[in-house]
Formats: sequence, C-alpha cells, structure tokens
Amino acid sequence: MPLSFDGQRILILGAGVTGNAVARSLVKRGAAVSIADENPAAKSEHTVIDAKNVVIKDFDSVVVSPGWRQDHPLVVAAMAAGLTLLNEVDLAWQIKSEIAPGQKWLALTGTNGKTTTVEMVAAMLKSGGLKASACGNVGETVIEVVDRSDAFDVLVLELSSFQLHWSKQAQFVACAILNIADDHIDWHGSFDAYSKAKLTILDRATTAVLNASDGEIVKRSSHWQGRKVFYSLETPAPGEIGLVEELLVDRAFVQDPQEASMFAELAEVKPTIPHNVSNTLAAAALARTVGVSHEDIRSAIKAFRPGRHRIETVHTADAINWVDDSKATNPHAATASLLSHESVIWIAGGLAKGAAMEELVERTAKRIKAAILIGTDRGLIEAALIKFCPDVPRVLIDGNSSQELMEKVVSAAQGFAQSGDTVLLAPACASMDQFVSYADRGDRFAAAVKKVVSK
Repeated sequence: MPLSFDGQRILILGAGVTGNAVARSLVKRGAAVSIADENPAAKSEHTVIDAKNVVIKDFDSVVVSPGWRQDHPLVVAAMAAGLTLLNEVDLAWQIKSEIAPGQKWLALTGTNGKTTTVEMVAAMLKSGGLKASACGNVGETVIEVVDRSDAFDVLVLELSSFQLHWSKQAQFVACAILNIADDHIDWHGSFDAYSKAKLTILDRATTAVLNASDGEIVKRSSHWQGRKVFYSLETPAPGEIGLVEELLVDRAFVQDPQEASMFAELAEVKPTIPHNVSNTLAAAALARTVGVSHEDIRSAIKAFRPGRHRIETVHTADAINWVDDSKATNPHAATASLLSHESVIWIAGGLAKGAAMEELVERTAKRIKAAILIGTDRGLIEAALIKFCPDVPRVLIDGNSSQELMEKVVSAAQGFAQSGDTVLLAPACASMDQFVSYADRGDRFAAAVKKVVSK
C-alpha cells in the first residue's frame, strides 16, 4: 500500500531547508501541512505560523527539524498531548522502503571531517560504477534525494548529532564514526549526552568503521556487538585499515586477513596532512563495505580534493601561506588544523557553543607565533593563551562590518608574518555572531587577503 498521509494535519517545526523539503514530500502524499518557525518572516510556499501562536491540539503529528531541542515548548507540548514525533531522516527511510527498497544507505558522523569524508565516499562509489549521492547534513536533504523517480544505488548520509538525536528507524549497511570531541554542548547539555547521540548510529548498522586513535570512540563502542573495522595512521592489524610506511593498506576487506592490499600511496592524498589521511582511510573502508574495488578507490583518491574553506590555501607570497580553514568551527577541528603547520599566525574566535578552549591551546602552543582574536567568545581563547603561552602576542580586532573586520584582521596578521609562516583562519568557533556562515567568513578572509596582501 503506498505511503499516505491523507487528511493528516502535520506541524513541521522549522522553515529552513529541511522543513520545506519535508513539507513538499508530505503534501505530495496528502498531508495538510503547516510550518512553525520562531522567525515569523521565514519564507516558505506553505503556511508559516509564528511559533508563539501555535495551538498544538490542531495537529495530529509533529515533524521536528534538526536543531530543535527536546525541551523546546512546542516539542514538550506535542509530547504531553501524545502526538507522534516525526523527523526527516526516518520519513525518508519510509519513502525509500516503498519506492526504492534495494537502495543501500551508508551513514557517517563525527565532530569534524564529516562533509569531506562523505563526499570522498560518494566519489569512490561513483568511481566503482555505482549511482551514489552524499546527502543529509551536506548537499541536499535525505528526503529530497530519496523522493525521486530515478533512484540512487547508494546514499551516503552525513548525520549530525541533532539528526541522530531524533532519528530512530533508518537502517544502514555500514556506518562510520570519525571522532568525538566537545561541540554543541550548549544544545545537548553535556559532553556525555552529545557523545551518546553520536553513538546511537551504531544501533542501526551491523558494520561500523571506527577511528582507533579516538579514545572516546574506542571506549564508548566497546559494548557494541557488531563488526568493528578500526582504522588509524598506524600499521593495521588483521581486520583493520591503516598505513604501512608510505602506503594506505586494507587488512579488513581482503580474502585472507593475514594478507594486506595497498589501495593508495600517501602522496596521492591531497592535502597530505594527518586528519585528511585519516578521513581517507575511513572513506575507503565505507566504500569497501559495498564492494568498491581497491583500484576504483585509488582512482577516486587521486582525483579528490576537499571542498572550500577546508585548509584551503588562498594566497602564497614571500614563502608565507594564507590558509582558509573557516570550517574549523570547534576546538577539535582547530587543533588538527594548527598541528598541520609549523609556525602559525592564528586567526580565531566567534561563538564557542559551550566548548572549552584550554586543551586546544595547550596542545598547539608551540605552533602559535601570534594570535588575532575576534568575536563574542574570544575571551575564552585569550584566557587560554595567557595561561599556556603568555609570551605569544595577542591582538583583539573589532570592525563596523564583517568585511572591514576581516581586512583589519589580515592587516594585523601581515604585521607578524615572515618567511615560512602560515596565516591560518581556524576559528575554533561558529561564525554567526559576525558573519552569515563559516563560508561567508572564509570568503571575506580570502577577499581581504586579495585586497590587503596581494594588491
């Protein structure tokens, strides 16, 4: 029987990309849809209600968009009224089960590196002749990619902790967890709650690709009884994926676990920096779970380059590199970025989202030559710098506009930079206090470098 919502009155929380995509799919299946948003000016082709004016008893069920907390008054009211709580990923799974039952889903989560890795997996699948798409927290929503007449063979889902918190039904051929570190503590309430949300991905898979170098993952997955494929930058044991000298090696998806198959040379991974190599190993493992050959994986690795604002060199002159890693929106990502360079003029700050900065600065102190600090929570970073490297020069920058701000930042950085240095935008914070998005922050950095440095 075709999936139908005929006559059902459904309230969707959130008029963003996810909410509007869900609304289109539900209307097509007969639902009467309204969207609630805390911004009454939110745009949609469907009815938008100011969240303060919603009468919950007017609806049969509620779709909770990612980012809406469980303690939001509308969610609490819906639960108290006994309404069914739906979410986009599980609705997409129901539609997939009806119109594309043979479609396979792979899923990936982690604090950092998710987008690059799911895009890499999709590239490997396509190299192997599969019709594949990366979706979810990247690109199109899952429901948009599923709800089409020409079905994909495989979907690679990037899933945030918010999506995993709400999703319960979707099943995966395999999943991967890249890392777990402080992030979104303001939303989840604690690191433990955030970690538990991430680990729920294991409940829907029989094979899991896990980072052996991440102690939180190893500890928190120890109870799980499915097949674990560990990867690391170390020599792999049987059943693992890793590095042997300058080669990326598979000892998990081979006929004889005592044997090893090389599937790439280290120099073929670009940029050849530790966390990007680690992400490549995870991507290869996921691709192998659906049968992509080592040869096709290697072809994809050779051709693949990470998206913009991910350790992207925007200018090089006088042996000084200007690098945009605006996607480093938490301390874990910024740590990896700083440790990829020897001598750094570090541009940091923004919204910390409840994360602490001391461990980041303590681990990277020897790499930081000077710090240019911006944004609401820059004081957290400044305090950590004073504690762990008090002699490092610190400059706090403000501006009347985001572009003026970034030009002042670049001018200040230029005053410190010498041959061999890297000027690195790796903010360790979200961007919304001063910029539209991390991409806007990165674009303005690149524009400022072009105007101030390369004029």
